[in-house]
Amino acid sequence: MQQPPARRYSMDRFASELDFTDTRPVLFDVGWEVAKKVGGIYTVLKSKSPITVEEFGGRYALVGPYNQATAATEMEEMEPGPLFGPVIARLRERYGIIVHFGKWLVDGYPKVLLIDVNSSMHELDKWRGELMGGWDVPGDFECNDGIVFGYQTALLIREFTQIYRDIRLIAHFHEWQAAVGLIVARIWNVKFASIFTTHATLLGRFLASGGVDLYNQIAQINVDSEASRRGIYHRHWIEQRAAQECHVFTTVSEITAYEAERILRRRADVIVPNGLQVKKFTALHEFQNLHAKYKEVIHEFVLGHFYGHYNFDLDNTVYFFTSGRHEYFNKGVDMFIDALAGLNYLLKQRGSNITVVAFIIMPAPTNNFNVESLKGQSLIRDLKRTTTHVVEKLSDRIFEATARGQMPDVNDLLKEEEIVMLKRRIYTVKQRNIYPPIVTHNMINEGKDEILNHLRRVKLWNDPADRVKVIYHPEFLSSTSPLIPLDYPDFVRACHLGIFPSYYEPWGYTPAECTVLGVPSITTNLSGFGNYVHTNIEDHDSKGLFIVDRRFKAPNETVDQIIDILWKFCQLDRRHRIELRNRCEQMSQMLDWKNLGKAYQEARHLALERVYGPVDQPDIGALKMCAPPPSSQMCGVCGVCGVCLTEMQRCVVVDMCSSS
Repeated sequence: MQQPPARRYSMDRFASELDFTDTRPVLFDVGWEVAKKVGGIYTVLKSKSPITVEEFGGRYALVGPYNQATAATEMEEMEPGPLFGPVIARLRERYGIIVHFGKWLVDGYPKVLLIDVNSSMHELDKWRGELMGGWDVPGDFECNDGIVFGYQTALLIREFTQIYRDIRLIAHFHEWQAAVGLIVARIWNVKFASIFTTHATLLGRFLASGGVDLYNQIAQINVDSEASRRGIYHRHWIEQRAAQECHVFTTVSEITAYEAERILRRRADVIVPNGLQVKKFTALHEFQNLHAKYKEVIHEFVLGHFYGHYNFDLDNTVYFFTSGRHEYFNKGVDMFIDALAGLNYLLKQRGSNITVVAFIIMPAPTNNFNVESLKGQSLIRDLKRTTTHVVEKLSDRIFEATARGQMPDVNDLLKEEEIVMLKRRIYTVKQRNIYPPIVTHNMINEGKDEILNHLRRVKLWNDPADRVKVIYHPEFLSSTSPLIPLDYPDFVRACHLGIFPSYYEPWGYTPAECTVLGVPSITTNLSGFGNYVHTNIEDHDSKGLFIVDRRFKAPNETVDQIIDILWKFCQLDRRHRIELRNRCEQMSQMLDWKNLGKAYQEARHLALERVYGPVDQPDIGALKMCAPPPSSQMCGVCGVCGVCLTEMQRCVVVDMCSSS
């Protein structure tokens, strides 16, 4: 395909337009998920953008691979300005690299440079040989794309520093897929300040999902050998090399720093917790109103899903859920299901009138909606239309009778045809002779799905006698769905409790999102978020932030902890649930990027200092620098936050450490 002509830039025009009085550095956030939703890093980059734009203005841009399908809805292309235009033009003229420039259609509208990987794919063999000494990486298309994108990014950085020799440049790389650019630019001795953040280690995730007791055995593991055995050594090598080559290495939590020190062989310089955009309501009742509004949507879905076996009171029904990647063990779905089975036993044994409907929202391969699920929603919507029509007619008859000064005759309110219509609907609803489905879709390889098999094993199959009902929704939620027409945040608001007993969770956006949305949640002391809450919030249980022990307790003891929390939650009346939601929502400010973004400021300051020499200390508010006590030799405990650390470690704690 013929490429359009490159735009040529006059350096004289450029010099006249660029503001040379602006002494701020330029910041690139480099990530695989820029303007492309894949996982949690998309959320990090998207939600962090407004405060970063506020700090850097037009000197901030995100760099990622171009994906035509996602860019069409995520990005608005535009002409590059005087800062990035000459660099983009030079990449095109010298190397044939196509860069799509524009603004990301998210809050803050940050600039994005999306690089077309295919425009340099012919260089793959050459670049892979230079980087990895000719290793053969057959069939790993993601790694191959990462290598090409990495070299393109390194060329972008090199050309930028050659054009603007007096502008300080920070490039912050997120995860291994984007990290090749860091490695190559460092090999080329390009002068720029580099930061690498691992949001989770590759090998750590593999080991955890394989049943290895990661946190207790990690010191004895030969990480290179394990990576080779699992066929991911080339990816692991990129991740490890990036961690060692960067000027500042960061992770999202203390638990991940512990893991990274052993797997990537470098202790994190700064801990950068993941934040969220927090939008506070002007009145407390506003988010309660949203809960009630979206709960009605779930009520309607439940009525349809359980038609024919609807024998419970929605006023005494609570909605629990878990969600995330389809990682049965890492996400703690095994414990979630075991806890539901235990709760079901308790509720039945003690004659409770509470019904729990538990949702599992985890994408898995499917080929269509379950016919029974669709039929239930169709029937209930038809029933609603019918009853609405009858109610309108009743209202008209009552109005007309009273307008004539008469009391309406109850026997004349319903006409014969309306009675027949209602009887037909009732008959249809009662004609169900099978249990409501557990799963809402037709699954591919249903017999091999661990979640579905576990539900069957503990006999949670929506028996009318059960007090705990389960709905497994193996697809992302969407307001356009014919089943549950809600986007994920609205669905979360509608629920009463989120349950995330993860084993491997470097941060844990799902419970954090619950907090911001005012929904109580359960997490573990092996998640970054759980550790953060445990360290920084006193009496967190009373605020709807429950933490169970997965590190030091046996699995059955952890399940018992979860069952105990669920049972106590089921005993709360509506008023106490509202109070708990209020206290939970009040904790959301703790997770605002306006607070947690200070950790990123510190990482950037440290990187600039290590490359360009002393720089002005940024205004980081109540942020504290953790350091070992004076008596420390090679290892000690931070006098501020009590975290174990090596002599040279610097750890960021925002606002929450008690003053020393």
